[in-house]
Amino acid sequence: MKEIKHFINGEYVPSAQRGTFENRNPANGELLALVHEGGEEEVGRAVAAARAALQGEWGRMPTEQRMALLHKVADGINARFDEFLEAECLDTGKPKSMASHIDIPRGAANFKIFADLVRNVPTESFLMDTPDGTGAVNYAIRKPRGVIGVIAPWNLPLLLMTWKVGPALACGNTVVVKPSEETPHTAALLGEVMNDAGIPAGVYNVVHGFGPKSAGEYLTQHKDVDGITFTGETSTGKSIMKAAAEGLRPISFELGGKNAAIVFADADMDKAIEGTMRSVFANCGQVCLATERVYVERPIFDEFVQRLKEGAEQLKPGWWQDDDVSFGPLISRPHLDKVLSYYEKARADGATIVTGGGRPKMAEELGNGNWVEPTIWTGLSEDSAVVREEIFGPCCHIRPFDTEEEAIALANDTEYGLAAAVWTENLTRAHRVAAQMEVGLCWVNSWFLRDLRTPFGGSKQSGIGREGGVHGLEFYAELSNVCIKL
Repeated sequence: MKEIKHFINGEYVPSAQRGTFENRNPANGELLALVHEGGEEEVGRAVAAARAALQGEWGRMPTEQRMALLHKVADGINARFDEFLEAECLDTGKPKSMASHIDIPRGAANFKIFADLVRNVPTESFLMDTPDGTGAVNYAIRKPRGVIGVIAPWNLPLLLMTWKVGPALACGNTVVVKPSEETPHTAALLGEVMNDAGIPAGVYNVVHGFGPKSAGEYLTQHKDVDGITFTGETSTGKSIMKAAAEGLRPISFELGGKNAAIVFADADMDKAIEGTMRSVFANCGQVCLATERVYVERPIFDEFVQRLKEGAEQLKPGWWQDDDVSFGPLISRPHLDKVLSYYEKARADGATIVTGGGRPKMAEELGNGNWVEPTIWTGLSEDSAVVREEIFGPCCHIRPFDTEEEAIALANDTEYGLAAAVWTENLTRAHRVAAQMEVGLCWVNSWFLRDLRTPFGGSKQSGIGREGGVHGLEFYAELSNVCIKL
């Protein structure tokens, strides 16, 4: 049986005291590997290795050399593209059509993009007058924050992990990564690429495990971790925030969402259906930016519901390698149970089930997988748990609206504030409505269209801080001012 070990100080090492846990394929329940669980000892070793690397070659390395190594890391991922693709698809069950176009290419690109960004982003300088008339000059310099704890999610494992590791290393930090226990493969595999690229030992470390009383908790509580970045559930973010308060360590969080789409009657219907299909059902709805609430202007409501229903019923679930498969499983049996519990709540609350609402019949070889039907509801009140709470599955509730003001109020009526989508061909309305969305990111006539130079993050209970472009440097680098008297 394959074993996935920790990657600490440039080497793969087993757990010293704790045992292993199972890594299973969500598409069929097959046992893929046994994963070593990390405890205090493994986290301590990883943090110590990261700290030592800061004092060694990595900490003294010229910027251009560091950037060249990060380009080699990206090239190394692309050179082993098929290995990363298979690992990601086996861990998540997602179709290769998605992972080959988004997960792996973007996961590699994050290293080059942030290396080039750090190389070219200036700091500020000022001349100031002094009482003696000679003046002074002030200029800012960026320094690495130190050892960064990276806690990554399972829905886009490589992409969202390197979205943090890329800028962290570009700024000269070292990292200890705790990947999701559901998706350990690509974080571990990246250790080989780091070694092959010439990244010094201790710069990139991986410790596997769970959250409470396991690797996650020990990493966030470790006093020598200088900053913590996390993508995941809001409730987990709150626990990490409490741990980070010890030592006043900075945090960067991208948390949950209950994202809305507003479709106006003047929208291009084909574009709106195509975009909403992706925003609701891509990755089986397991995307933090996914749409779970859709508000459609009444004159086009019936047509929109019917066409989205037709699109949902054309999705094809199946094995990740099949070219015509467009829909994968949920990540785990507990998550399947959670999503199905919301399907039951919708039924109990009197929802009209437009399509789905249960589990599909799969071929025998996939019968033990975590499969669920794409589901659309109408007819629920806004106080239903199905409308209020994040489900993280392939489902949405559609409600009609009559005025622009009503649509904006409905979309903003949530404790979350991650993303929104607005569909309209009226340019003035697009600007007007987008500006009123209480979210970190609002798309107009698109979804998941990302310029990595722009700020990314959530408002309200959807996150703290911003990643992307120069905005990520506010977390991954310390800004110091030097004042020189002339």
